[in-house]
Amino acid sequence: MATLVAAHQFADHIIQTDTDANTKAAPGWNGWRHLLSHVGTYHATALAMLMITITALDISMTITGLAAGLGFSAISHAFLDRRWPVRWILNHTGSAAFADRQIPVCGLYLADQALHYACLWVSALLIACL
Repeated sequence: MATLVAAHQFADHIIQTDTDANTKAAPGWNGWRHLLSHVGTYHATALAMLMITITALDISMTITGLAAGLGFSAISHAFLDRRWPVRWILNHTGSAAFADRQIPVCGLYLADQALHYACLWVSALLIACL
C-alpha cells in the first residue's frame, strides 16, 4: 500500500502536466485525451515503482493480482478524475457545502484525494490477495 500511495503522490504531483491537470475533466475528446494521458503516465509510474519494490523486497506477486489491482486503479482513477463523480458523491451524502468550500481548504480536492486513497487500498488488496 505504501508503494501505491507514494506512486500516487509522485505521479499526481510531479508526472502530471499542468495541461493534463487542467483539462482532464473537460467535455469531449480533448478532456478524454488529457485524462488518458494522465492515467497512462500515472500507472506507468505506479508499475515501475511496484516492480522496483517487488524486486528489492523479493515479494512474490501474481500477474493476475497485478493486472486486477492496476486495472481497478486505472478505471477508478479515470472515473474520479472526471470530477463530477466526486461532486455527485458529496452532494448525495449530505456534504454539498463541503464540495463548494474553497477556504480554508478545497473540499472537492480533499474528497477527491480521500476517494483515490480508498481506491488504492482496494488495489493493494487485489494485488496482495490474487
